Amino acid sequence: MTPDRRALLAGLAACLVAAAPVRAEQAAPSPGSLVRPPRLRRGDVIGLVAPSGATYEADDRAIVDEVVRALGFVPRHGRHSMDRYGYLAGQDRDRAADVNAMFADPEVKALLCVRGGWGVARMLPFVDFDLVRANPKAVMGYSDITGLHMALQARAGLISFHGANAANAWGPLSVASFNQLLVDGAAAEFRNVPAREERLVQRRARTVTLTPGVARGRLIGGNLTVFSALAGTPYMPDTRGAILVLEDINEAEYRIDRMLTQLRLAGLLDGIAGFVFGQCTSCTDSGPGYGNFLVSELLDQHIRPLGVPAFNGLMIGHIADQPFLPLGAEVELDAGAGTLRLLAPAVS
Repeated sequence: MTPDRRALLAGLAACLVAAAPVRAEQAAPSPGSLVRPPRLRRGDVIGLVAPSGATYEADDRAIVDEVVRALGFVPRHGRHSMDRYGYLAGQDRDRAADVNAMFADPEVKALLCVRGGWGVARMLPFVDFDLVRANPKAVMGYSDITGLHMALQARAGLISFHGANAANAWGPLSVASFNQLLVDGAAAEFRNVPAREERLVQRRARTVTLTPGVARGRLIGGNLTVFSALAGTPYMPDTRGAILVLEDINEAEYRIDRMLTQLRLAGLLDGIAGFVFGQCTSCTDSGPGYGNFLVSELLDQHIRPLGVPAFNGLMIGHIADQPFLPLGAEVELDAGAGTLRLLAPAVS
């Protein structure tokens, strides 16, 4: 081989190494090694990252900043948070680079995702999970952010928080839950707040017990579509002994059926300690010509036979106001009461 050819091959190898995704070589953390992020204090810097969909309007960025300031914190945007690459908030490596940079920055005390959409799974190979585990911080968001939550639990053993994205409405329940969990460090209980109705009995915000009983385990899950898409990847945590909580939006009943079937066939429902289904917003097929199962019937078919404590109807998901759920934290589920209770604070 000529010197010139050796030099060329060496240069190509260097380029390949530079372009290679970050890989977490360590074994997946055991449930007992899950890390609680530090609690927040007023005036802390919160890093704003966009690991999924793009934000198009400058005014949307201003609103997001105002949300963080109204909560009592200082906003700091990732370098690429306003990028646009098709429907994504920038290239996969750039979105991951913002996440890595926020974990590396000692002034940033937590990460708040701007919005959901789609794209988290594409950037996961470029997230430095060793860096994450060495610098634990609270990560907040929901919907497509489910992919990041599960990866943080599976690859870094980090507790994170399923709740409002920065661009959401931030109703009174979201604000109160944020303060209770992340600022006060309380071991909170999650139950539906009764809706104000001029009726003899409550009709809205009801829970339905699928299988009565009490169970304890790590809280795992989020958006059903995103969660099921992680099956078979290194970013899915161990579901055995866990309390699985799921929600979704704009999915026809047959697709809910398909995804629950996928979880069952993949063995991800085997050995769970309990199950909670949140809100399935606009989950109705509009196509004529055939009958549908109800979502409640699908839960009867897929979840009730597991024989674990389970209930349906917790007010989480794609709704106007929802609490923050600490994914990875140890909780107690009471299916008869329709509650989840933290066994210890989710922050240190």
